[in-house]
Amino acid sequence: MTTLYADGWIVTCDDAETEHESGWILVDDGAIAEVGSGEEPEADERLDLGGAVVTPGLVNTHHHLYQTLTRARAQEADLFAWLRELYPVWAGIDAEAEYAAARTGLAELALSGCTTVFDHHYVFPRGRTGLIEAEVQAARELGLRIVASRGSMDLGVSDGGLPPDGLVEDVDSVLADTERLVGELHEPEPGARVQIAVAPCSPFSVTKRLMTESAALARRLGLMLHTHLAETVEEEAYCMELYGATPVEYLTDLGWLGGDVWCAHCVHLSGDDIADFAGSDTGVAHCPTSNLRLGAGVAPVRDYLDAGVRVGLGVDGTASNERGDLFFEVKQALLVARGRGGPRAMTAREALQLGTRGGAAVLGRDDIGSLERGKRADLAIWRTDGLELGGAEDLVAGLVLSAPHRVDRLVVEGEDVVRGGALVHADEAEIARDQRTQARRFAA
Repeated sequence: MTTLYADGWIVTCDDAETEHESGWILVDDGAIAEVGSGEEPEADERLDLGGAVVTPGLVNTHHHLYQTLTRARAQEADLFAWLRELYPVWAGIDAEAEYAAARTGLAELALSGCTTVFDHHYVFPRGRTGLIEAEVQAARELGLRIVASRGSMDLGVSDGGLPPDGLVEDVDSVLADTERLVGELHEPEPGARVQIAVAPCSPFSVTKRLMTESAALARRLGLMLHTHLAETVEEEAYCMELYGATPVEYLTDLGWLGGDVWCAHCVHLSGDDIADFAGSDTGVAHCPTSNLRLGAGVAPVRDYLDAGVRVGLGVDGTASNERGDLFFEVKQALLVARGRGGPRAMTAREALQLGTRGGAAVLGRDDIGSLERGKRADLAIWRTDGLELGGAEDLVAGLVLSAPHRVDRLVVEGEDVVRGGALVHADEAEIARDQRTQARRFAA
């Protein structure tokens, strides 16, 4: 069955930055068959969008879904103090709580126009199983694409690391479980709904052996690699003391830079670091709200883009953001870039590109992120008749500058996930009730 989405302002986010102010998209069997304006092609079904803006579905490149259970904690803490307060709380996570947390986080993201979510899960209390499976189940039920990571920590506080010893794992167990999950869940083909990435937590919670062997495993299995990096100035001092190198020098020594790698935050990179990232095609997940909330600083994203670094956006965990709204991060990326570099540092459309095709590139996906023939039909459709867009002739810039918004319709693989601003496959109120029940288990 073919569906024609007609009478919309189509923002393709293709190489030419093509837009059709009165355009249409033809979808056939979950893929985009044609995009254009003027005479409409025939279709089995025609949906009149009434002038709505249509963008590619947003792509989230860094998140911690389990953290929806512990919002508004450690309110004035920096990163290390925040982690020390919350690690013992997160030690109580189990599959039931993970499922409730994931449904909440994924629902928030869907309602903000996000169709593909990367989740960095690295907390595996001893004796608990089924955590990754729980979040994959939640994503499948809601209809979103998920890249779920088998994260890890093996450097506990007694060995000079940051996490409590009860949350660190044995290297061989981590690698074996990662390979098991890949065999059971990973879809390598274009249009994949579920993928697995390899993601040791950070240089201050993971040993050199785990970093090195994780990279070897990922490259043997053809998986993407991810970690936190250079989020705070304290991290550089920590790495210098522990490893005698800056965070980027440390990754370089481990063979961790490359086109199959992206790092979260990267707030504190030098000019040489940026050149190393660009030269090695290493990507960055920019998380502006979380970085501001923790007082970590503002990443020099304009410098990254000018150097040719792949950059996408992430909401980060909702214990350091409190909101899982990726379209709001599009606006935040615009604002923090201008805060660093002035009003011409980033345009509204450049910010939107970060949240769409930029995120797809960071995740190594060439099947999503733009509205072009042959790409998967992942669409976010935004109403333009609300109060906040009254008086805006440029509806695309107006949409970004007036964010946040609840998406009107969200389409994944040609199927509605959100319709009329409501989840199609789940009840928002029921998700919230279940999440609050689980969150009470983690209350102080």
